Amino acid sequence: MNMEATPKRNMAHSVNSSTLADVLERILDKGLVIAGDIKIKLVDIELLTIQIRLLVCSVDKAREMGIDWWTTNTYLSSNANADKALVDTLNARIAKLEADAKAAAVAPAGAAI
Repeated sequence: MNMEATPKRNMAHSVNSSTLADVLERILDKGLVIAGDIKIKLVDIELLTIQIRLLVCSVDKAREMGIDWWTTNTYLSSNANADKALVDTLNARIAKLEADAKAAAVAPAGAAI
């Protein structure tokens, strides 16, 4: 009996696994959009529609798409103080208008203000 030694073959596995960090980096770099609509109807009458839009991406990618609402939000950005000054001015004008309206309501009907 002639038994030739057959060479052992190593099985090459081509498994390309990604770690969670790789997947997260790819999502933040490219962006991920999840969209859905929920509609509640009763006898073909639409009672409620909820549109859900979720965008997951990096800040740089969001700015590329023209999304930068956090830069003008006074709670999220210290650079939004110019907007805060405008809001304060508008609040002062509203308070003055309310005071004038209250004074006009208290004044007699024939009196000039």
